[in-house]
Amino acid sequence: MARLLTGRRIGGQRRLRIPPPATLALLYLVSIVLGGGLLWLPIAHTGGVGPVEALFTSTSAVTVTGLVLSDTGATFTGFGQAVIAVLIQLGGLGLMTFAVLVLSALGIPVGMPQRMILREDLNQTSLSNLNVLVRVIFVVALSCEAVGALLLAVVFVPEHGWGQGLWQSVFHSVSAFNNAGFALYPDSLSQWVGHPLVNLVVPALFILGGLGFIVVGDIYQKRRWHKLTLHSKLMLAGTAVLIVWGCGAFAVLEWTNPATLGGLTAGDKLWAAWFQGVTPRTAGFNTVDIGGMHDSTALLMMTLMLVGGGSTSTAGGIKVTTLAVLLLATVGFFRRQKALHAFGRSLGLEEVLKVMALTTISLLLVLTGIFVVSISHDGDFLDLAFEVTSAFGTVGLSRGATGELDGAGLAFVMLVMFVGRVGPLALGFFLATRSAPRVRYPEGMIYLG
Repeated sequence: MARLLTGRRIGGQRRLRIPPPATLALLYLVSIVLGGGLLWLPIAHTGGVGPVEALFTSTSAVTVTGLVLSDTGATFTGFGQAVIAVLIQLGGLGLMTFAVLVLSALGIPVGMPQRMILREDLNQTSLSNLNVLVRVIFVVALSCEAVGALLLAVVFVPEHGWGQGLWQSVFHSVSAFNNAGFALYPDSLSQWVGHPLVNLVVPALFILGGLGFIVVGDIYQKRRWHKLTLHSKLMLAGTAVLIVWGCGAFAVLEWTNPATLGGLTAGDKLWAAWFQGVTPRTAGFNTVDIGGMHDSTALLMMTLMLVGGGSTSTAGGIKVTTLAVLLLATVGFFRRQKALHAFGRSLGLEEVLKVMALTTISLLLVLTGIFVVSISHDGDFLDLAFEVTSAFGTVGLSRGATGELDGAGLAFVMLVMFVGRVGPLALGFFLATRSAPRVRYPEGMIYLG
């Protein structure tokens, strides 16, 4: 650890060198604290918002989660809602992305330390073409959010007037594309459970945001399946399978449940099943009562929340490509394959080890979070597990247990949201020591399974 944090001697003094993952975590932490301070101001809320709720809301916004302690639309003023929207945009697109864009606009060259932090923020393995990727991110994000806001204005403007309707459209478009799940209504989007435009525009935004900017840019440039990169193919194929599975399973499990789909018409049931099937992919919106779902459905949604979206996206979770590599490695083991293959490309051992490390750290974090939260809360265990999984996947779906947590529970949920956004791998790289082995040991045998 000391070797990571201690640099060379410069001018007779040792220069402290913080590794990029730690610097990235500090950037997010500073943004959360500043955002919490702004939301605590009297101008930001209608009263009753203390420092804990302000900090929790800021953490949820920067980590694009969407878990809240009160109704966002009723609790926060227009200024407070604007602060939340800015925090969502900063957290969703990446803090270093904004920093690099500003530096480039001012003509200031981006040095190697900034590039290394940007690489961590965008979850890249190479330092090349990062400036191009930043421009792609902004073009894709702003274009999608603008189109989404215009389409949602068709719904919100007639109901709320031009001023409030346009703001509602912009806020929900930003929240949807960044997979944040913040809504300005106490029941999220439940009053539009059967509205075709809302059920198409909002999912389209968070699916595009969850695919990842590299995939969207690759599709725009190549426009043919056989020319896409392996990452794009795995993301698109995996996303399609998870969407079909999530929507179909939710419809089957909840079709006759009077608390969710049972009381709706057949058409509204299909719209609701579609929306709830895709929203666990870290989006956080809902059009039916999440607390009224069957336990089996809650477990299904927890699984989808744990998987999440894609790398270099606004989504959280262990990522779709991670799940794909895990399944490929499992099949390859039973087939006694020495190399993994997908879509005519091979995967190396380093990718498999990285996936195993990410999955292990993620599962340990979620299980530890459930254990810690359940120590001081003897409520419904499934509700507590659902909240922690939602926090890790930066989803924001809730069964109502978040508001019942004490100070320690809220603090740990904030920690889970923070790590879920910054990345379990970043935490692992920060804690690990990078030293070349000096001794090579003979191979041993252990029995597994």
